[in-house]
Amino acid sequence: MNDIRRTILWVIFGFSLVMLWDQWQVYNGNKPTFFPGAVQTAQAHKPLGAASTADGVPTATANVATQARITGATPQNSSTSGLPAVVREKVVAQTDVFKLTFDTEGGSLVQVELLKHADKADKSRDVVLLDDSQNRVYVAQTGLISAAGGAALPTHKTVMTLMPGERTLAEGSQSLELRFESPEVGGIKLAKTYTLTRGSYAVSVKHEVINTGAAAVAPQLYLQLVRDGNKPVGESSFYSTFTGPAVYTDAKKYQKVEFANIEKGKVDIEKTATNGYVAMVQHYFASAWLLGDGIQRDLFMRKMDASDGTHGMATFAVGMITPLQSIAPGARQTVEARLFVGPQEEKLLESLTPGLELVKDYGWLTILAKPLYWLLDKLHGLIGNWGWAIMSLVLLLKLAFYWLNAKAYASMAKMKAVNPRITEMRERLKDNPQQMQQEMMRIYREEKVNPMGGCFPIMIQIPVFIALYWVLLSTVEMRNTPWMGWIHDLSSPDPFYILPIIMTLTTVLQTSLNPAPPDPMQAKMMWFMPLAFSVMFFFFPSGLVLYWITNNVLSIAQQWVINTRMGVPPKFHFPKF
Repeated sequence: MNDIRRTILWVIFGFSLVMLWDQWQVYNGNKPTFFPGAVQTAQAHKPLGAASTADGVPTATANVATQARITGATPQNSSTSGLPAVVREKVVAQTDVFKLTFDTEGGSLVQVELLKHADKADKSRDVVLLDDSQNRVYVAQTGLISAAGGAALPTHKTVMTLMPGERTLAEGSQSLELRFESPEVGGIKLAKTYTLTRGSYAVSVKHEVINTGAAAVAPQLYLQLVRDGNKPVGESSFYSTFTGPAVYTDAKKYQKVEFANIEKGKVDIEKTATNGYVAMVQHYFASAWLLGDGIQRDLFMRKMDASDGTHGMATFAVGMITPLQSIAPGARQTVEARLFVGPQEEKLLESLTPGLELVKDYGWLTILAKPLYWLLDKLHGLIGNWGWAIMSLVLLLKLAFYWLNAKAYASMAKMKAVNPRITEMRERLKDNPQQMQQEMMRIYREEKVNPMGGCFPIMIQIPVFIALYWVLLSTVEMRNTPWMGWIHDLSSPDPFYILPIIMTLTTVLQTSLNPAPPDPMQAKMMWFMPLAFSVMFFFFPSGLVLYWITNNVLSIAQQWVINTRMGVPPKFHFPKF
């Protein structure tokens, strides 16, 4: 019974190792070893828009056997109506927050450079989020599909014409427009107008569908994000952050799916909705297609065909298909959408559409993490430095949990006071375990010591500190943000390992203040967990290490004060190996 508290802590530590191993397996594309979860059942037939043709265009009704193969591509440098050939080209536009590259093939957005976010590997370069290069594929595409058996329509493979106009946001201007127009394909013309706004990462995209034929048509508009299945370049293996597609609807809220599960056909998401969004998520950044509420849409995730210009890489798509009303000959119909491409700034995401802030993924502790971020953001607003804001937040949490911590440390102090009696008794009765147990319980009753008293207060706080861990790991505002001195980026490891060394020393001091177990082997083993934990922090972001150092120092101070008040002189117990 004397070692119940440590036994529980060892169980927690062991369970944490199990969870870390499972996450490591998932990260490397393997099945979880211990928590495989419920196996998602593949659908009897693919949902609307889930299938794709060889060129990557989603089909309108995948379960119809007579579905025509939609090529949707006007051959490059050619014309379908006897007009001069349209030449495919890349078009660059720029605002104050990003530089965008469009491809006239489909009028697709194929590269986004975030001008206010430097690349972590090379600070002289900006972050490139969307990209279509030899080593990366991450693009935003839209186009039209017809009903089953219908004619091919303009898609993201159709070469379009860019209308004349400005391509750089002028000083004093608030917006910039780029308009792409397709040739007639299947009696339909498609015009896309991108409106870029100063200071905004949300791009307005207006689709005008013009019926140039002799019969009414009712096409469907698709919007999709296509990405390769690789982690962001430079992403640390120690961060179990999610990279992949996600959808949000009012009915099922936020649903994310691993690339590996898409490849295996294990996709279980809401298939139809009249609200929500589709997104591609990675650490710190995201992209999302947004449609207004009340517009019917069918949601899909799928693996793209290798022939869709993906440089031989496996790529995946998440998107939505929305039906248009019947368009009479000579008439047109307009669909407004928005494309967000930028950082996961929580307040910015909340302002765009309900639920978009969930791409900043706190996992199952969101209910705790969101108020912690709110408090951290307020502290930063007062102090002006994220490093000092982290330390201030830990101080406030320590004050909030002062009574619980006091109970835990008081229990530890009592255990420390009776340890000499327990050690003598264990030595005297080592050949009689049953009598040893009874004698131990008698000592606890006489001294009014609760062996669990130091454990429960700590366990209650564990979810809060785990939630704070995810807040610090996910907050893009700390990316490339300095604290003081040699710490120039709170989201990167300490380049000189000074903070991890200090963290290790404080962990050793904190552990040494705890009562040593009477069993010599347990006394040595109790050092394994904090030392192993400290080694991991050599690879963690500086902001996380700073948070833990502050927590350790405050814990040592509180434990020292409580021990002194209780008449148990603080004494360090170092292992004797």
